[in-house]
Amino acid sequence: MFNTKASSVGDVNNGFFELKFFNDGVYLIVHPPIENGKKVETREVIEKINRKQIRNFNKEAVEFAVAKANKVPVKIAEAQQEVKIDATATVMTSPDKMKAFITISPPEGGGNTLSKDKLIALLKEKGVVYGINNEIIESLAKNPVYNKMVCVAEGTLPVNGENGKIKFHFDINKKYAPRILEDGSVNFRELGLIEIATKGQVLCTLIPPTPGIPGKTVAGTDIPAKNGKPAILPKGKNVEISEDGMTLVSSIDGQVSYIDGKVNVFATYEVPADVDNSTGNISFIGNVIIRGNVLSGFIVEAGGDVEVMGVVEGALIKAGGNIILRRGMHGHGKGSLISGGDIVAKYIEHSNVEAKNDIKAEAIMHSNVKCGNKLELSGRKGLLVGGTCKVGKEIIAKVIGSYMATVTEIEVGVDPAVRERYKQIKADINNIETDLKKADQAINILKKLEAANALTPEKQDMLVKTVRTKIFLSNKLNELKEELIQVEAILQQEGQGKVRVYNTIYPGTKVTIGKSSMNVKENLQYCILYSDGADVRIGPVG
Repeated sequence: MFNTKASSVGDVNNGFFELKFFNDGVYLIVHPPIENGKKVETREVIEKINRKQIRNFNKEAVEFAVAKANKVPVKIAEAQQEVKIDATATVMTSPDKMKAFITISPPEGGGNTLSKDKLIALLKEKGVVYGINNEIIESLAKNPVYNKMVCVAEGTLPVNGENGKIKFHFDINKKYAPRILEDGSVNFRELGLIEIATKGQVLCTLIPPTPGIPGKTVAGTDIPAKNGKPAILPKGKNVEISEDGMTLVSSIDGQVSYIDGKVNVFATYEVPADVDNSTGNISFIGNVIIRGNVLSGFIVEAGGDVEVMGVVEGALIKAGGNIILRRGMHGHGKGSLISGGDIVAKYIEHSNVEAKNDIKAEAIMHSNVKCGNKLELSGRKGLLVGGTCKVGKEIIAKVIGSYMATVTEIEVGVDPAVRERYKQIKADINNIETDLKKADQAINILKKLEAANALTPEKQDMLVKTVRTKIFLSNKLNELKEELIQVEAILQQEGQGKVRVYNTIYPGTKVTIGKSSMNVKENLQYCILYSDGADVRIGPVG
C-alpha cells in the first residue's frame, strides 16, 4: 500500500517532483523541464519535505535525485505514515483596496478542506469586512479551486452627484422659417419671430444638484464622493432673480432672447420711417424695428434683433440676435449684414453677409456670404449665383450659378468663424513669442546690471515691469496654445458638409467641401454633393 502526491504547480514546461509513500520507504521522483522550462531546485524539495514532516530524510539522496532529474524513484527516507496537511488559504487585496482575492492551497495526505466559515474568518482576520460575496465563498468551500486567485469581495465605487441644471420656460432653440405658399412664393412677412415675455413672468428655474453617494473599500473605509455643482441662473438684461434664488423673472414687458448663454428681455426701439439723415445711425441695446428703408452709408446696431420692413441699401446692419429683411438688400458692393443669430431676407444682392447660425432667402446674388450653420435658398427662385459663399454645414438651393457660367465659389464643411479664429490664434502666438524673446533679452541685460550693482531705481522699475509682462505673456501664450489644440481638433473634422441642389448647378461653380474641391464643368441636376476622402462625390438628392 502506498500514497502518492504531486508537489509542484507552475508553468507546464517547468520541471516538477513527486513524493511517494511506499511500504518500504519514502521516494522522490524528479521530472526534468522541457524546452525553456525551469529546473526543480533542492530548496523547493526540502521545503516540501519539511512541510510534510518526513522524518530522518537523506539530504544527499535528495540532492542526487534533483541533480539527475531522470524520473527514477530515489529513496530518501524509511517507511512512515504520510502526514495529513489541511488546505490553507492566503488573502490579497488590490492596491486601491477595492477587491480582495483568496488563493487556496490544496490539502495533502487526506487533509481537510476549508469551510465557508473558516474562509470568512480568514477574510475578517486580514481586514476584509465589506463586499464579501457569500455565494463565491460557499462555492469555494464546496468545490475548491486550488492555486488560483479568486475575487471574493468587491468594494463600492463612489457615485458623484449630478450638477444642477437650468429648466427654461421658453424655446431657446427657436428657428425662423418663412412659410412657403401654394404658388411657390415665400411669405417673409409672417415669420412668428417674436416671443413675448410679460413683467413678472418666470423665464427659467434652477434644478438643484444632487449629493454624491460615498463608496466603500473592502476594508470598510468610506470613499468620499463629489457633490454636484450648483447651476447659475443665466441672468442677462431686464431680468431678476427671485427672493428664493431659484427662478429668473422678467422685470419688463418685452421680447425674451437667449444670447451668449444669458436670458435677456429686450424692449423694442421702433423707427417709423426710413433710417436716413433725419434719424442718423441707430444703436440700441434691445430690438430694432424699422418701418421704412435703410439708406446707404447708415449704420444700425442692436443688442437683440433687427427687423426692416423696406429695402436695405449700402448700409451696415449689425445685430446680436437675428436680422429679418421683409423685402431685401441692394448692397451696391458696400452693404453688410452681421448677425449673431439668423438672417432671413427676400433677396440679397451685391452685399457682404455674415450669420453665426442660419441664412434663409429666396435669392442671393453676387455677394460674399459667411454662415456658421446652414444656408437655405427656397421659394420660386431658390437662387445662389456669383460671389463667394462659406457655410459651416449645408447649402440647400434650387439653382447654383447660371447658364452664363457666372463664377460662383462655395465652400462647405467648416464654420468660417472657426477657420478665421485659427488664423488669428496662429498670428497671436507668433507675436507673443516674439515679444517674449524681447522681454527675455531685456531681463538678461537688467539682471547683469543688477549683479554689478549698477541698477538705477528707474532700471529697477523697468525690471519689475518686464518680469510682470513676461509672466502675463507666458500665461496668455499657454491659453492660446490650449485654444489652438481645440480649434485644430474641430478643423480635423471638416469635410462633413453637403450641398443639395433641387434643380441645376451650372458650370463656373467651384465647390469645396473640407479639403476636397471640384469645378463644375457640365450641368448637374437634382443632386447632392459631399466629400469622400480627397474627392467631391455626386449623388441623387434625397
